[in-house]
Amino acid sequence: MHSSAPEFIPEATPDDQHQANTLDLRGRSHQISPVFNDAELERLQRYGKVKHFADDATLFQAGNSSFGMLVILSGRVAVTRHEVMGQDTLLREIGRGHFIAEVAQLSGRPTLVNGVAVGAVQLLEVSSESLRALLVAEAEMGERIVRALILRRVGLIESNSGGPVLVGPRGNANMFHLQSFLTSNGHPHTVLDPDSDTAASALRTRYQPTAEEWPLVVCPDGNVMKNPGIAEIGRCLGMLPDLSGDKIFDVLVVGAGPAGLATAVYAASEGLSVLALEQRAYGGQAGASARIENYLGFPTGISGRALAGRAYVQAQKFGVEVATPANAARLDCDGWPLRLTLSDGVTVRARTVVLSCGARYRRPSLANLKTYEGRGIYYWASPIEAKLCRQEEIVLVGGGNSAGQAAVFLSGHAAKVHMVIRGAGLAASMSTYLIERIAATPNITLHTHTEIIALEGDDDGLSEVRWRNNQTGEEADCAVRRVFLFVGADPNTDWLQDCAVAVDAQGFIRTGFDVTRAECSKLGDKPISPAELPDRAALETSVPGVFAIGDVRAGSTKRVAAAVGEGAAVVSQIHSFLARLPAAATD
Repeated sequence: MHSSAPEFIPEATPDDQHQANTLDLRGRSHQISPVFNDAELERLQRYGKVKHFADDATLFQAGNSSFGMLVILSGRVAVTRHEVMGQDTLLREIGRGHFIAEVAQLSGRPTLVNGVAVGAVQLLEVSSESLRALLVAEAEMGERIVRALILRRVGLIESNSGGPVLVGPRGNANMFHLQSFLTSNGHPHTVLDPDSDTAASALRTRYQPTAEEWPLVVCPDGNVMKNPGIAEIGRCLGMLPDLSGDKIFDVLVVGAGPAGLATAVYAASEGLSVLALEQRAYGGQAGASARIENYLGFPTGISGRALAGRAYVQAQKFGVEVATPANAARLDCDGWPLRLTLSDGVTVRARTVVLSCGARYRRPSLANLKTYEGRGIYYWASPIEAKLCRQEEIVLVGGGNSAGQAAVFLSGHAAKVHMVIRGAGLAASMSTYLIERIAATPNITLHTHTEIIALEGDDDGLSEVRWRNNQTGEEADCAVRRVFLFVGADPNTDWLQDCAVAVDAQGFIRTGFDVTRAECSKLGDKPISPAELPDRAALETSVPGVFAIGDVRAGSTKRVAAAVGEGAAVVSQIHSFLARLPAAATD
């Protein structure tokens, strides 16, 4: 939202802490803060409206004002930020040729900062829709703008500038969950401890939260909330827009993992209206991968967050509406258009639905497990968790690729990583390159035929685990405060029970010939000709117009590349389906 500035320059690409440590942006201020020349300013005026403001006029307000991009034609603009106790801090002043925008403006979200005119100001106001049109039509300028938007977001994240302020005591589980949610979505935020920060202490004195009311969250507009849920944070930041309107989307994508983002990008770039719903954070389970090294085109590897972050920006560039966190509760397939109801009761309508809802993390049957979630039990291995286990011994449970990537990543922070698996080895479930890397990492110890059987803790959280060797029956206690669980996932299909979407015995969604074969098996020995087989696309479910891709689809290859491929392939099948619909249905 604010104009970029050298003081916001970080060390990273969005959503990628690993690359953050290797990319130096201190010499890239010209990319973070490009200046349009006179000819470019004239071309830009085709995309916006010229507005005039007097000295000291408020141009935009954090949390309230929405626009695509503001280009300064004359005068200067002071960009400020709300602080914890309500005062404003000057970030910088900018003049002619500079533009004010941030990644959030691609989808019309509220700004995170304020703008005030310094002297008489003339601005070009470009709406979010016009900004997206500009990025496509003006390739060279569009590339510069998108690069600047991404680098500005990076700067905000790395310098803890802009976004909400989270205030709470160290070790608070609710604080951790909010921080994890914002970090996973690549959203800037600041974390303050009232025991060590003067402003946070003053805020505690003013609001006097009880133990259940931590953390306090200061929204960009200055509003203070006590222990909000992630849905409230989403509304505060514009991540969860109002979906109660009458709009009918061409494509409704449920789940913004690699498969869902691929569908969103390709469908929107081909002119279809797309709404993507994500229940926690874009990128899905792939977003938790510290480093993906077998994805085509990235020989040195890329983190799941970086890959998802780039796809997310692409989706916004082409006009995809993304709602986070939005939990799908029911899909109604008995009428037209298709209707999906969210957990908050809001219903959205679409001509086609793409189910890329992936899977839910599997939770072992352990007493006290929920008690220690966020206080010693974790399902992700992001930079947030890595900081918590610095120079500690930790336990990681799981033998798949995600577990292997997490173990290698965390080994660079923890003193020792105990890797616990039930099987005899890793070869059956993990890529060879990861097995070799784990074997070569001196502070990773593999415990085979082993499982955790008990969790113990104190007021500060988890303090000890007990595990058992299932071959020898030997039990042992391990004094650790961090346990990472990567024990697989179950298909996220329970909410589809009101719709006749066929699933297999494990709950994965049948598509294409798999559905046809299941239907034919019900006929027994009754002869059937090929002409009688239903006309169903390869990724279409048993319900016309409902498609399934990615991990939730029965028989899918559980790889990021495969998910992206299915996400792209389903778009042509959607076009074919829409082309066969009666005109009344597509009106």
